[in-house]
Amino acid sequence: MPVLIVDDYKTMLRIVRNLLKQIGFENVDEATDGASALSLMRTKKYGLVISDWNMDPMSGYELLKEVRADAQLKHIPFIMVTAESKTENVISAKQAGVNNYIVKPFNADTLKTKLQAVLGNF
Repeated sequence: MPVLIVDDYKTMLRIVRNLLKQIGFENVDEATDGASALSLMRTKKYGLVISDWNMDPMSGYELLKEVRADAQLKHIPFIMVTAESKTENVISAKQAGVNNYIVKPFNADTLKTKLQAVLGNF
């Protein structure tokens, strides 16, 4: 299943890619902001998006809202990653249609648990 990871921090992209590889996901693309992620999503079918919240010029939250408003993309499972565990952020993301939420730092077990909650057994 193709997975798109979105983060403006290259190190975080590498970490998430390695964690995904550990749990069996090999087909992983990267984007460094929401706008480039949206472009990729309109050219390739992804089975999952894992996006950071805080990015410029388009944040992960704005990306989530764009994805959920797009008839072609709205079905794609979306997991938000953030360093902040503020309740209002979690609520905003849920209201915008996020499938799950991961607070940094996290490990492969946490990621796998969140993925199983969204995708079932893979």
